[in-house]
Amino acid sequence: MALASWFGWNEPPSRISQRSPTEMVVETLMMELSWQIKEAEKQHRERENEYRKIKTGVDYGWLVSYPKHSYDISPGERLQLEDMCSKIHPSYCGPVIIRFRQLVSEYEPEVSEVSRLFRSVLQEAMEKSKEEEEAKKLARQWNTKHKTSLSLMTFKSRARILPFSSDIKTISEDVERGTDPARRAWSMPEFRSTKDY
Repeated sequence: MALASWFGWNEPPSRISQRSPTEMVVETLMMELSWQIKEAEKQHRERENEYRKIKTGVDYGWLVSYPKHSYDISPGERLQLEDMCSKIHPSYCGPVIIRFRQLVSEYEPEVSEVSRLFRSVLQEAMEKSKEEEEAKKLARQWNTKHKTSLSLMTFKSRARILPFSSDIKTISEDVERGTDPARRAWSMPEFRSTKDY
């Protein structure tokens, strides 16, 4: 009996499970959220240490041990955030992370505010994607309507408009002659059919 068969060295490597793009987006965004929460905790501890140093004048930071991860969002809120993340298109995943990091660095939120900030970024991204979908839909509708109107424009009409024809009557001519003008509006051009020519 070969030793290699015991350890499974000759077995083909098991294929990594195929995940859908939605699952990958959810996992990536939730990892970003947890990382930002850890960073917010770290900044909070550093601010507390600086405050204690200023207040007491002595640094006891080497003596204090902190838990690795003390704050966690509630399971209900986590499920809501995961549901919102699943509605984000994969092409928006990178911009969402960039926007979230921008806001975190800009506002420097407390640990409990990070998840609310994340929620606002997700809502902003979903609204933006809805607006783009509506714009695409309107563009498609415009293109189909525009194509039909172009087909109508190629249709040749028998009526011709001759705005500078020499026999166009004006109001001043009728006033000079003292006659009533015809019933048509004088600001409109003369319409004639091709049969007259």
